[in-house]
Amino acid sequence: MIGGGLTGCAAAYAFAAAGIGVVLLEADRIGRGTSAMAAGWVAEDPGVSFVQVERMLGLRAARHAWQSWRRAALDFMALIRRLDIKCDLEARGALAVALTPDQVARMKKEQKARREARLDAPLLNARTISGEVAIAASLGLRTRDDATIDPYRAVVGLAAAAIERGARLFERSAVRRTTFNRKVAVVHTSEGSIRTKRVIVATGTPTSLFKSLQRHFWFKTSYQVLTERVPAKIRRVLGKRAALVRDSVEPPHVIRWVDDERLLVAGADTRVIPPRLREKALVQRTGQLMYELSTIYPDISGIQPEFGWDLPYALTGEGLPYLGVHRNFPHHLFAFGDASHGVTSAYLASRIFLRQFLGESDSADEAFAFTR
Repeated sequence: MIGGGLTGCAAAYAFAAAGIGVVLLEADRIGRGTSAMAAGWVAEDPGVSFVQVERMLGLRAARHAWQSWRRAALDFMALIRRLDIKCDLEARGALAVALTPDQVARMKKEQKARREARLDAPLLNARTISGEVAIAASLGLRTRDDATIDPYRAVVGLAAAAIERGARLFERSAVRRTTFNRKVAVVHTSEGSIRTKRVIVATGTPTSLFKSLQRHFWFKTSYQVLTERVPAKIRRVLGKRAALVRDSVEPPHVIRWVDDERLLVAGADTRVIPPRLREKALVQRTGQLMYELSTIYPDISGIQPEFGWDLPYALTGEGLPYLGVHRNFPHHLFAFGDASHGVTSAYLASRIFLRQFLGESDSADEAFAFTR
């Protein structure tokens, strides 16, 4: 397995728990890449438009994607509890909110499509939204089976559980290239090579190791800001602080409370910024996110950002990740392209990988295949 983030460690645990030998290679330290920078949202849906996915892939595939995602979220939470991983797991509901007439119209269409697909999609009126999250939205969609975690601690917990079941993890072991023939693949590092019948690539995006797959994606950068501690007087007027919020702008903002005292906001996505401009862009986008947060929660005006960071990701045409095999790499399984601001796809990928390895693929897995 290449990549020691949340996907790689979840897959390492899944395979090791099934009695399959695992070697995980991480170029730096486990969990120190994009996993540590994630918002930690165990979301019950993929965070994209069902209407768009249905139009591009068909009703059956869209319904399978939503059902698989929700089941993965529930199973992931159950696994964390069963392994007793100390990662601040907290069950939360989530609200998608519409703030403008155009957004309201799109949300009504989205709710209608989900209902017709026999998916739960309760609408909320402005009064209910205001009472729960103190946002002046006109309409909302609720999901109930969401949660938040500390993603870095989840990575460490899953890695420890995988090691306990026999997996071998090697940090600071960058993969230089992979080769393969009809029977086996070979993973090459600076210290040697490993012959194997299966390679799992859990790097999130197709790195320079797999340049030929980059044509499937648009490469983006999202930004996140954690505010300083919000004074108790202001917190009291900002709702119950129990739900996550995703608005309907493009790209959307995701807002959650951290320790019930700070706001974490994600959004302000852009195309990939050249390295020489990265620091300048981070300062600019941090300021932009704080301003946009203040338009949603005017009472926080004057609150300063404490941390800001960027998060690169790869975006597919429909917004769903690619999880599984590609015909040009018959011994590889890939997890690329999650743009949901959540972490559910890490667990979903681990289950799809294990099913494909065992020859027990589910028809629902096709919604995330390269061949879709």
